[in-house]
Amino acid sequence: MAKKKKEIDDADLLAAAFKDVEPLPNREIKKNHDQQPPKEKIAIKRSSNAHIRGAPPAKSSDQPILSHGDTPGLDKRSAQRLKRGQMQIEARLDLHGHRQDEAHRALNGFIASAADAGKRCVLVITGKGMRLDATSYERQIGVLREMVPRWLNKEPNRSRILSFNHATQADGGTGALYVLLKRQRAGDKS
Repeated sequence: MAKKKKEIDDADLLAAAFKDVEPLPNREIKKNHDQQPPKEKIAIKRSSNAHIRGAPPAKSSDQPILSHGDTPGLDKRSAQRLKRGQMQIEARLDLHGHRQDEAHRALNGFIASAADAGKRCVLVITGKGMRLDATSYERQIGVLREMVPRWLNKEPNRSRILSFNHATQADGGTGALYVLLKRQRAGDKS
């Protein structure tokens, strides 16, 4: 009969590694075995009635869900330039006055045509859409301002973009988004 190996956790391994180390005077090492690692934060916050307006972004196995300012696969300098509004805006889409379904179709068509044209950085203007909730008198984020980041995370848009971020005040602030499109490689037409 084989003996069961005792499971060694990280705290025990650390204690074993530092068993010969003498602590600094007046320093106490606190052991907290009950602490759980932090859970992953959800990138997009849902409002209480978000289920009415639309579903959360579809998860893709090979692409992470983006949030404002996330720049996976983008070098630090390019990420800084996007955040500061220093990239040349090659196309603009203004969604003011659009209904949600119209805005969704317009965004999908705009991203597709900009990507096909080889554009790199585009500006999507959602408007701030701040309104007062009649029952609680609290400010609420506008529908388009909430939904556009979700739509950017859904296919077919997600496969065409690298990152998005709030625009600078000069380009609309939190009522607009810089969207950085992926470069098309020679022979790529999808």
